[in-house]
Amino acid sequence: MEAPRMSGKPGGIMAGEMAEQPMVLRRILEQGAPRIREVAAAIAARGPRFVLLTARGTSDNAALYAKYLLEIRLGLPCGLTSMSTTTAYGARPDLTDVLVITVSQSGGSPDLVASTKAAREGGAITLAVTNNPNSPLVAVSEFHIDILAGPEKALPATKTYTASLLALYLFVEGLRGGDGAAAKVLPDLASQVLARQDEVRHLASRYRFAERMVITSRGYGYPTAKEAALKLMETSYIPALSYSGADLLHGPLAMVDNISPVIAVVTDGKGGEALQPVLDRLRGRGADLVVVGPAPQAEAASAGFVLPTEGVPEELQPILEILPLQLLAYEVTIARGQDPDAPRALAKVTETH
Repeated sequence: MEAPRMSGKPGGIMAGEMAEQPMVLRRILEQGAPRIREVAAAIAARGPRFVLLTARGTSDNAALYAKYLLEIRLGLPCGLTSMSTTTAYGARPDLTDVLVITVSQSGGSPDLVASTKAAREGGAITLAVTNNPNSPLVAVSEFHIDILAGPEKALPATKTYTASLLALYLFVEGLRGGDGAAAKVLPDLASQVLARQDEVRHLASRYRFAERMVITSRGYGYPTAKEAALKLMETSYIPALSYSGADLLHGPLAMVDNISPVIAVVTDGKGGEALQPVLDRLRGRGADLVVVGPAPQAEAASAGFVLPTEGVPEELQPILEILPLQLLAYEVTIARGQDPDAPRALAKVTETH
């Protein structure tokens, strides 16, 4: 049974789809996991020596998450592709024994389809991770994983992002012979996080008149920072700049002052430990710092949202981290008198070439 859609008010479609996420996560674990394991086993048997990840927009942030998983959990070197090398310049590299993973909600963008087709012709093992099993992307790919998110009608992608993360996690676990059992806690924890919308609404009041924002993280949390920035920009139109904490120290920190709103995504693990010196520097500059993460860090900031990270492996925390930040983008947009269901100048399927 689907969560009710509250489409009678501004942002109602986005709100309904955010609310569906626990159900989508449970559907992937119960219905999608066996197929994902089969695909992973078939690809593992081929022994890929390298991985290339291809995506745009929100899916690009999911692909970045997969890059961290593949490099950390499997030790496989990974790269994010530049599709124009194929579609605009006509390059045709030798991709023998290379796994090319294309992540796309719709599977319909011409450059994604063309670059995947060229990769397969160049000898690559091609895998499409999509929400549309009947898409052109699936047709040109050797393997396919359906993320089972159901139709997504809101322009800002929410449930397809978390569904992509979970599907990619299960795929990587399958490559290494794991069963992904650690993910079983996610649907219930996601429900708990989404039930705290009033807390997020209170946080949103800090950003109603913001002229820009900075979002930072390290490690597994970095894709979350990038996705949160994208959500804020496409719904509320606030220029939101996302940085790895390490990159923030290499120059951009100079723009942060005591009126600069900064959101830090702190994973409970090595990524969060690596971010601590950055948090210290931000506090030293008097930044308006909000932390999304475990209790000690969130409670020590100007404001925070405490995530239930106990017992959740660091590599799974991004699926929970993004939820309050999706809600934040929604609440800030509503507070600014705009409709997150109808961002200007955007279409659901973006056709790039």
